[in-house]
Parts: sequence; structure tokens; C-alpha cells
Amino acid sequence: MDLSRLLRNTLVMVLAGGQGERLYPLTRERAKPAVPFGGFYRIIDFTLSNCLNSGLRRIYVLTQYKSDSLNRHVRLGWDIFNPSIGEYIETRPPQQRLSSEWYLGTAHAIYQNIYTLDEERPELVLILGGDHVYRMDYSRLLFAHHHAGADATVACVERPLQEAAGRLGVVSVDSQMKVGKLTEKPPEPSPLPGRSDVCLCSMGIYVFDTETLVHRTIEDAKRESSHDFARDVLPAMIADGDYVQAVSFEGGYWRDIGTLDAYWAANMDLVRVEPRFNLYDAKWPIRSRAVSRPPAKVVFAGGNTPRTEVHNSLIANGAIVSGARVYESILGADVRIEVGSRVERSIIMDGTTIGRNCTIRKAILDKDNCIPDNAGIGVDKEWDGRHFALSDEGVVVMPKAMPFPRT
Repeated sequence: MDLSRLLRNTLVMVLAGGQGERLYPLTRERAKPAVPFGGFYRIIDFTLSNCLNSGLRRIYVLTQYKSDSLNRHVRLGWDIFNPSIGEYIETRPPQQRLSSEWYLGTAHAIYQNIYTLDEERPELVLILGGDHVYRMDYSRLLFAHHHAGADATVACVERPLQEAAGRLGVVSVDSQMKVGKLTEKPPEPSPLPGRSDVCLCSMGIYVFDTETLVHRTIEDAKRESSHDFARDVLPAMIADGDYVQAVSFEGGYWRDIGTLDAYWAANMDLVRVEPRFNLYDAKWPIRSRAVSRPPAKVVFAGGNTPRTEVHNSLIANGAIVSGARVYESILGADVRIEVGSRVERSIIMDGTTIGRNCTIRKAILDKDNCIPDNAGIGVDKEWDGRHFALSDEGVVVMPKAMPFPRT
């Protein structure tokens, strides 16, 4: 099968219904894939851009938890496909056609949409998460799956044992990359053959032959399980002797941003002089919803006004920095930073205003907040801890549109 035909006969299902509890309070009012990222994007934009750049044009986004913001973003930002030639991207909440339940797990989400597979009749189904930041050409994964004749293919990434322990699903393979075991977040991961310090971790990206996928998700729905691909479906396939292969991801950067610290660190990766993830690669553009706003503006009035300085930072359209200093930070659209303030290693989301003579350090300020003159965040950890969320590594997180505490 040639590659173009393979792409035409692949249906994409993006799992975007997770609560993202470890990203709370950023997920207090939105699904995890809808959380802003990089000053301009939503997290899901990276997965959808990968689909677009890989030549995939039949996409369902399976939504559930607090999906209003996500639905609106997909509708307004990704309305670029032509249904008349078989292209589309659609959001799909739980249909409850086969049961009265909501999506109970990743496999159950596919099970509830079996009727869609029956209608579309694709040869392959590519299952993606909507909550990772990475760049990947899915066509290579699809071709590897088809060429090997596998029943299922798992995309994997190499990670140090210490980084994976208790955090990532670990895949055990033989010398031919056939999967012998898949363990979800083991405390002591098994290393790769011949590599004592590295293990192979699942990216939560799967390719299935459609017939196999339908059969296996129906079987899983009949059992008492967590209805999850990594915990239930794939281990059952391996136990039954199905051919499950692993394909190692060699595209470089991949971030699971499931925690506040990981989310903050991934944003900070973007502001380096030589960023670990390059948003400016014209050969692999990351698109999002474009809203008409004036250009960003940096103001220095001279005289007694403090000097304006912006170092190693991203500034979205509509933002204004006036007589303030900004270091290694990301400013969203329509952010205002007033005279004498200092912002360091922080993420300031859309519509937030920081008054005069404020200090903001290692913080995430969600949308539409108003920081009064002379306030400090990230300065006094005891005070921060009484009023805001604090991550394990000391990132201060202010929820969306929160009245600023006065005591």
C-alpha cells in the first residue's frame, strides 16, 4: 500500500476528555488539552498540528470533562478542512449508544464510538492523546505498523530510568521491538536490552487495525477493568499472543505535561536562547486559533520612567510592557505590565494586568487576573501557600479571574 492511500484510509481519534487533576487549578474551568501553552497555543494544538502536517485529514476529538472551551477552540481555530472531499475535524462527546455511561477510560472512549468506525470503515485507527507537547510525523508510524503486519503498534520514547519511575508507562521489548510486557508507571522500570540506564516508555500513541480494535474494545467492555489501553487492552493482547510492536520515536523533544511543574518547565523550554522545542520551524508549523489583535508593544517613556527590559521571553499580540522588566517569561495576549514591575520565569496568561512596582517570580497567573500595585507573588512562600496553589517544586499558581487576596 502506498503512503497516500494509507493516510486516506486512516481515522484519527484524539482522546481529549481527561480531567487533568494534577494540573489543577489550571483545569478548574477547562479540560487539560484546552490549557493555554506558549502564550498563543492550547496544548491540543500540537497534536492537531502533527495530524495536519502528517497528511491526516479525518479526525475526531473525543471530549468529556468541562469541554466548552475545547469545543470552541476546535470549532473556531481548526475549521480548515473540506468535508466535500472527505476531510473533517469534529468533536465527539460520549454518545451513550452502547451504554448509559460516560467515557470510563481510554479504551471505553473508543468502544462508545464503535458505530463511527462502522460508518467510516477505515483500515487503520490512530489513537492519540491531546495533552502532550511534541513534533511527530505520524505517517512513519503508520507505515511501520503496516509494513510489520502488527495487530497494534505503540509509539515509544527512551527515558532515563529515574525519570520514568512511577511516572510513565514502561514497555519491555525483545531485540526485534516486539512488546513482551507493558507496565503502567512501575516504581522500578525494566531497562532496554543492553542499556542499563534507559527504558522505553509509551507515548500513549497507538495504531490498530480497525477489526482488531473493535474486537478488543468490545471484549474489554464486557470485563471488570479500568478500560484503559495501557493497563488492560494491550496486556490482554500480549497475553493472547497478538503481535504488538513498539516503534521508537526519534523526533527529539517530547513532554508529558501532566503536572504543574512539568507544565511550567515545558513553557520555560521555549524561552531559551536555543529552545529545546522550536516553534519557528516553517517546515512543521504549529497552528492555532488566530484572533485579530494589535502587535505587542514595549514602552519606555524616558525621563524618570524606569527602563523597560525584556530578556529571553515570548510576548503575544496585544500585550504591553511599560517601564517594566521581564526575564525568561511568557506573556499571553492582552497582558499589561505597568511601570516598575519585575516578572521572572513566569507564565502570564491572556488578559492579566500587573500593576506598578509588583514582583512576580516563578509563577503561573491564569487568565483575566488583576495584580494590584506593589504586590508580590513568588516572594513570600508562606503567604503564597495560604492564598494560591503551590507545586512540589515551588511554582505559584493563581487560578483564573481570582480576586487578589488582601491579607
